[in-house]
Amino acid sequence: MSPEIGSRRLTVLREFRPHGLAVEEADGEGAPGARPPQDYDYFLFGPSLTASPAPAPGDEAEAEVSSSGADGDHELFIRGNRIIWSNGSRVHKRYVSPNTVIMACWCRMNSICDALLCVLQVDTLSIYTVTGEVVNIPLPYSVSSIWPLPFGLLLQKSTDGGRIVSSSSSLLNARDITRPNKEYGLNYNVSCQVNTFETDSKADGAIISSHLILKHPLEEPQAAYFEERDSLTMMKDFDEKTIWTSDTIPLMASYHKGNFQHSVWQINVASYHEAMNEDTMLPDSRYISSHKCAFRKIWQGTCSQSAAMACAALVCVALPAVITPPPTVSPPDSVAISQEVFLATDIDGVPIICFLLHEQKILLAVRVQIDDTTGEDFGDIKPHMSWNIPAFAAAPVVVTRPRVWVGLLPFTDILVLSPDNDLLLYSGKQCLCRYTLPTELGRGIFSDYDLNRENFNGYSDMKITSIADAVEGRVNVTCSNGLMLRCSLRKKPSSSLVSDCITAMAEGLQSCFYSHFVSLYWGGSDAAYLYSSSHVDSEWESFSYEIRKVCTKYGETLPTISPTLPSKAWDFLINSKYHVQYCRRAPTCSNSSLPVPYSTCSTVFNSFVQDAHTTDASFYIQFMREILETLHALYENLKLNVLRKGDLGCLASLLCRVASSLGEHNFVDYYCRDFPLNLIEYCSLASSPALRTPPCLFHWFENCLRHGCGSANLEDIPALMCKQKGSAVSWGRKVVSFYSLLLGAERKGRSLSSGVYCDIASGSARNSEELTVLAMVAEKFGHQHLDMLPVGVSLALRHVLDKCRDSPPDDWPAPAYVLVGREDLAMAKMRSVRKESAFWNNDNLTSMSAPYMVHLQPVTIPITTSDIPTSEVLNSEDSDSVYRSLEDGMEHIFTSTTQLRFGHDLRLNEVRRLLCSARPVAIQTPTNPSVSDQDLQQQQLWNFAQRTTALPFGRGAFTLATTYTLLTEALVFPKLVLAGRLPAQQNATVNLDLSSRSASEFKSWAEFHNGVAAGLRLAPFQEKMLRTWIQYNRPSEPSYTHAGLLLAFGLHEHLRVLTITDAYRYLSQEHDITTLGLLLGLAASHRGTMDPAISKMLYFHVPSRHPSSTPELELPTLLQSAAVMGIGLLYEGSAHALTMKILLGEIGRRSGGDNVLEREGYAVAAGSALGFVALGHGRDAFGFLDTFLDRLFEYIGSKEINHEKHLNATTADDQGGNTGQMMDGAQINVDVTAPGAIIALALIFLKAESEDIAARLRIPNTHFDLQYVRPDFIMLRIIARNLILWSRIQPTKDWVESQIPETVKFGVSNMSEGDINSDEFDAEALFQAYVNIVTGACIALGLKHAGSRNGDAQEILYAYAVNFLNEIKHIPVRTPSMLPKGLLQYVDRGTLELCLHLIVLALSLVMAGSGNLQTFRLLRYLRGRISAEGQVHYGLQMAVSLAIGFLFLGGGTHTLSTRNSAIAALLIALYPRLPTGPNDNRCHLQAFRHLYVIATEPRWVQTVDVDTELPVYCPLEVTVAETEYYDETHYCEVTPCLLPERSVLKSIRVCGPRYWSQVITLAPEDKPWWRCGDKTDPFNGGVLYIKRKVGSCSYSDDPIGCQSLISRAMHEVCDAPSATCSTKPNSTNHSSFRVDQLVSTFSANPSLIAFAKLCCESWKDRCNGNFREFCSQVLYECMSTDRPSLLQVYVSFYTLIESMWEYLKIGHSPFYDSLFIPNLKVALAYNEALIDGRITNGGIIQSTFLESLRKRVEDIFAELPNLKENFSSYMRTGKWPDAENDAVLLSWYLQWYSIPSPHVVAYAVEKVKPRVAAGVSMLPLLRLLLPTTHFVGLMEIEKLQIAMES
Repeated sequence: MSPEIGSRRLTVLREFRPHGLAVEEADGEGAPGARPPQDYDYFLFGPSLTASPAPAPGDEAEAEVSSSGADGDHELFIRGNRIIWSNGSRVHKRYVSPNTVIMACWCRMNSICDALLCVLQVDTLSIYTVTGEVVNIPLPYSVSSIWPLPFGLLLQKSTDGGRIVSSSSSLLNARDITRPNKEYGLNYNVSCQVNTFETDSKADGAIISSHLILKHPLEEPQAAYFEERDSLTMMKDFDEKTIWTSDTIPLMASYHKGNFQHSVWQINVASYHEAMNEDTMLPDSRYISSHKCAFRKIWQGTCSQSAAMACAALVCVALPAVITPPPTVSPPDSVAISQEVFLATDIDGVPIICFLLHEQKILLAVRVQIDDTTGEDFGDIKPHMSWNIPAFAAAPVVVTRPRVWVGLLPFTDILVLSPDNDLLLYSGKQCLCRYTLPTELGRGIFSDYDLNRENFNGYSDMKITSIADAVEGRVNVTCSNGLMLRCSLRKKPSSSLVSDCITAMAEGLQSCFYSHFVSLYWGGSDAAYLYSSSHVDSEWESFSYEIRKVCTKYGETLPTISPTLPSKAWDFLINSKYHVQYCRRAPTCSNSSLPVPYSTCSTVFNSFVQDAHTTDASFYIQFMREILETLHALYENLKLNVLRKGDLGCLASLLCRVASSLGEHNFVDYYCRDFPLNLIEYCSLASSPALRTPPCLFHWFENCLRHGCGSANLEDIPALMCKQKGSAVSWGRKVVSFYSLLLGAERKGRSLSSGVYCDIASGSARNSEELTVLAMVAEKFGHQHLDMLPVGVSLALRHVLDKCRDSPPDDWPAPAYVLVGREDLAMAKMRSVRKESAFWNNDNLTSMSAPYMVHLQPVTIPITTSDIPTSEVLNSEDSDSVYRSLEDGMEHIFTSTTQLRFGHDLRLNEVRRLLCSARPVAIQTPTNPSVSDQDLQQQQLWNFAQRTTALPFGRGAFTLATTYTLLTEALVFPKLVLAGRLPAQQNATVNLDLSSRSASEFKSWAEFHNGVAAGLRLAPFQEKMLRTWIQYNRPSEPSYTHAGLLLAFGLHEHLRVLTITDAYRYLSQEHDITTLGLLLGLAASHRGTMDPAISKMLYFHVPSRHPSSTPELELPTLLQSAAVMGIGLLYEGSAHALTMKILLGEIGRRSGGDNVLEREGYAVAAGSALGFVALGHGRDAFGFLDTFLDRLFEYIGSKEINHEKHLNATTADDQGGNTGQMMDGAQINVDVTAPGAIIALALIFLKAESEDIAARLRIPNTHFDLQYVRPDFIMLRIIARNLILWSRIQPTKDWVESQIPETVKFGVSNMSEGDINSDEFDAEALFQAYVNIVTGACIALGLKHAGSRNGDAQEILYAYAVNFLNEIKHIPVRTPSMLPKGLLQYVDRGTLELCLHLIVLALSLVMAGSGNLQTFRLLRYLRGRISAEGQVHYGLQMAVSLAIGFLFLGGGTHTLSTRNSAIAALLIALYPRLPTGPNDNRCHLQAFRHLYVIATEPRWVQTVDVDTELPVYCPLEVTVAETEYYDETHYCEVTPCLLPERSVLKSIRVCGPRYWSQVITLAPEDKPWWRCGDKTDPFNGGVLYIKRKVGSCSYSDDPIGCQSLISRAMHEVCDAPSATCSTKPNSTNHSSFRVDQLVSTFSANPSLIAFAKLCCESWKDRCNGNFREFCSQVLYECMSTDRPSLLQVYVSFYTLIESMWEYLKIGHSPFYDSLFIPNLKVALAYNEALIDGRITNGGIIQSTFLESLRKRVEDIFAELPNLKENFSSYMRTGKWPDAENDAVLLSWYLQWYSIPSPHVVAYAVEKVKPRVAAGVSMLPLLRLLLPTTHFVGLMEIEKLQIAMES
């Protein structure tokens, strides 16, 4: 029954010449004769191949590729080592390779989203990105060819292993389609040379294997394996030559020279990201060997001997691109192309692999079936069948079904050049048509190109000799005279309606019917003239012509309708013979912009030629029935897309013709009701009542909403929508599935009880609404799709999204949150892939968002210095502009976060002033100085220098982790200026005279601390800090500043990237302070790892551990202290027995250095290190070594020794070294060893609640004992006891007093009152003990509540600090003194100053990061005191500086933790022996003061408005878990704020009425706070995205909420008289301004703002008061309820009804269809579902508004005079009214009341009549027979029946 194939003409685009030649000529390099004419190569490809990222299959944008060039083709031109990438006439990129190009291809790799250009040279593989970056990979073996795969690149090694074998193909490889995008980025250095592969096992495999696979530019190629008997064997067969690969599906074709066989292989390989180490860009080596690329042979075929000999000379060949080809080329060779392989699709969409055998002149096609049930792995690929086609040349083209994708493949046809030089188009094995060159040169064909007209003289006689370079539907055709033409196989533009129809028929028709239709459509020669014209509707006319021709031949005879004269002059012109002849003469003069009415479509075809070959009438009747059912399903699908109404009219006209031919008058009547103006010629005739009722989705939606999904008629769903994997009607299927899930359909896997299938995204669903949302996400149905639905149908889905918006489940995917309007939750969900430089590119997210509401870019908090006026920053002391171009290390601190938190006052500016060391300090002197005044200036400068050198401590804490640095910039260090300036003498500078003092005393350690402060301000990098950058910052000569920088990097754990050789280079400088910083930094970076290499380095700097044979090394005690502390950090928490034993011995060992004064500092370091090693282990740390405790208590000076025998044995085991014990006989120097031992005990038994240990650390309770214990040791004992008895620390005065022994308490109280004579005992010892006990208790209190901002702790510590200050210098204190009277009489001022500053430090620990003003004022006062009396020395200034830094830790973004390691670090950093000068390290190494960094945590959180991307204030409800001290507690914080520790934090909830609520629930666990970039961080690095509700202002704009009275403001705007418009321009402008301002104030939603502006503009010219008032009310409604999407719904319904009323007044209908009526009825059914409870949780649109719509429509029908007559006539005769307007109104009426077609009504009446007595109403029985008809319609039917009977 197949007709003869027809003939079509090619469209000649231009004469083809590679554009690279024109580029060379333009460059002056293309002179004739300069080079051989064919010394180049090129290939063409589609623009989507290099798109970044790769377009997803099926994307509309993929099909409608923008043709920026002449025809959208891209060209890669290659000559020598130069590559030119051009697009049309524009050069896109130029690449220059190191050597001559052998082969090139485009390729995509799994982890890289951009396309890569792979260029093979003699010994190098160069990989270029589209941006020009290059990676050169040296090849130690010969590679003959490269081939793209879906996951990388295949390298084919040559046989000889010597030089690269030249390729035999001039046009080497072409691909089928680009692979889909992956969500990984490539980060590598430009021109990164990869090292030659090592000769390990993997490299050996790469050398032996004949095929290699490269999956990443920075990874080594892997050997390929093939499956053989369920085992993997390495491919070593060099005769197995690759001839083709697919970069879409993992297939490879090869030819074996020895066996003369073709083979097809399937490649199985693991995804690249499975073998990637997430911490680095390089692949993890341990995964490479376990993930092997396995080739499995799925087909092989043997050629004839002649073909085999031709194939044997072949290296690798293929064809150019299909749609997005990743082609491969090589320069030409003497061997001609022997064979071509490419992928195409069969007529049913199944992939086929085509082999072109030149010698046999046949095309062998192998059909393969892909089992894709396993997803992306493609499952199993099996050959199904094969066939041959005679062919001299062939190419894959996209012609018959553009924009259609079958899985990952586009629907691809085959263009074949037969041996007879016929150009034939095949779909699978079915030949569709013949293509010929144009027989005459039409005017305009070559108008845009300069072609020699004489070349075309014999145009009709030319034959086509070859085809090449196919891209999409374009191909190069070579004619017999040598001319090469670029031709197109399709006309532009193509019709989307035709494409949809063909797709629907391919999926819905039986294969025999579809094949026959394709033959008719492409083979109809008498329709060719239609196809030669290129206007918009030509393709649709050609398509409908074939359908109508079949209808005319085999359909029922219809009454001939006499053609009426065209109603318009334009219609007359379009239908004239002159227009047809004109289109034939000038086919390129397109009239694409001319609209063709629906009515003309049915009269264009006036002659049908009978086909003698097709006479089987029954075949065609069935054929037409299936076409009707299939295209009706498409018709119902298009009715749900408001943008396809034009296509809908055309399709209705065609379907009406088909239904009329088949006698399906129910269908005819159905289409006539939808489009009464265009289809009234098809009048319904009386017919059999057994005819089918056409499926109607609108009826199904309405019944679902009224009665539930289970009661709806499944016959209203077209059968095609219930098919699996259908794409033609997937739009309607999705909507049906959403309604089914919402209204109670049952699920069985993917299938629903309504008959359709639906995918559900992962996530929990508590009700049907949430399940529907997950379905919308899985089906990629977003806001823009929702706007394309009819408003009535979209109402229920908008209801679903609105009801899930408030509190969606926590485990939804990010697109689901975007869909329900919670972009804040979506941003939080995407935190794990948020990067600094790139963002997660997820197409799902964009598809879920409305086009005007895409807020899916990362929020970047600006880090810029605010322009703060100088007058506000500086006080009278600093009145000049010193901040201009001043780098003080704090210029970056004014960020949006700090300004939001502290911006209401100038405290940050004051902190910056107090901690600035980069400018001269002001000195107050007389105007005319004398000699004595100069000495006074120097004395002041000396005192100020003490303070200036201590400032880096505070600055480091203040700027901790507050800025980033570019890895290409050197780090800038702020200056330390010790000079002064004289404001009274025009700021003259006075330098500090250091001639009488050591300059190094101020410049060495001060510079070290300055370097630490500069390094600490760098935030931990998202990516690891590069090792090269650290080396880049290393100075040529060692410096104290760089030594401090190393320590800072170590505390931030950046030094992990350094290698041992890098450390050796630092050590070889022999600079003690640099070595000190390096040792501490490396230990801090590797804290708790026990790294053996670092351990050796540290032990090397402890001379006592050297073997006795080692030469004695002179190591400074400072270096030894740092090394010992480093050992403690390295072994932190390990309780390593040997390390503990060594450190225990080090506490009592004399330092090996010459400075014996620093031995106490060494003992403290050893004790601290021992505490770190056994941190918190308690007695478990000692195991069987019970003597450890006795040794420690002996060091303390305790009299209780329980294991005296073992003690001596232990010491005897220690290695002697070259230093002796610090003992005089059996006595231990307790003054040296006690501090270290006390700290060791405190840390070992930290939080152990050990009563016996605490008891042995008791305070002496007799006057005699007090005289023999140093007071500062008493303070240490108090601290240690309370750290052990952690839970008993209470922030009360009573607890502090309880720490004082009764003896001390009694003596102090009595002596202060004068009751006891001081001669009886040592009063000074008593009072010294008292103040040290109080101070120690305060320090313990500060450590217990560090970072908690506990109000009670702050109050008690502040009170003690003020009371101590009052003792030193009387200040007004309102509360009674907490200290005994006359304290200063018995305690020296230095001790009181020390205690005061230690208490202040403890207070700053509690208030860390809070910026508390009360505390800050105290600290500012302490800093400002002049040290004239010699009491405020360097150590006290350091304490004040540190306290200020702690108070504003990290600019207020960090605070302190109370974990064990944090308490240990804080105890060491706050060791209560302060230095007396900048170089004082006797009792404590100053570098240890920076260990507080270990205790810091970035527990800040700021809220960012996801719409405006700006930080905002927002109240948070913080829930703290129950502890032994308090119950579960809730309290409120306003962001930005600091959160509690992770061990007690239970939940965070965004509260308040202005922002959408969200809850972050946490499980309290004793772990450190999340690191920056941690994927599990629920706070996204301190950023919490929130979404403001429409109708509310932000808290910064409206702090007290007075502006949120939106109703009052709206009514102010809308109170103007509604009936008239103001004629004053000023008032109009004022009103417009106010509305715009109002909406933009309350909402960031672009749709609301745009609507307000539109209304304001329209109000100027519109005097319709009702519409103006309606718009105001709608705007208010949408803003007050935060439903901006309902604007479209309200306005659509309003304009609908207004247009109907307008028709009654004017008599002209704005509608040519009645599709809006079912839409309105679905909306009313939604309202009824709400009332009846089938849809819960309240409606989103006002119920009264919907009911008013119903009332208005019924009022319209009541006022129509001729309606009843037309209805009566229609029901009796089945004829529509002649008048167009009457027909439209009748269709409205019939649709509104759901009245069936006349013969259905007549049949129902006939059945009812015998059962109804005379005078009895037929309504009850009619209701049973016509259940969907409205009661009003039934009444009219009854009235009509009564009238007919009478």
